[in-house]
Amino acid sequence: MKNLVVKYKKHLLGLMVGAVVGYGYYYFVGCANGTCAITSNPINSTLYGSMMGILLVSSFKKEETKTENNES
Repeated sequence: MKNLVVKYKKHLLGLMVGAVVGYGYYYFVGCANGTCAITSNPINSTLYGSMMGILLVSSFKKEETKTENNES
């Protein structure tokens, strides 16, 4: 379990920050009349924020460079 946490620590951080931002958006902005699909419910906005946090973090993946051994 610890290996998974270490391996995906950036994704977990994105999940947590996104969830906080999503709930914060619900709390401070929200939707007064309840017709908004995402912001009318705190669970929906928290899940949406956490999903966006994971997607944002995963978009910054470092590319691996391949090196060739030139044997003469």
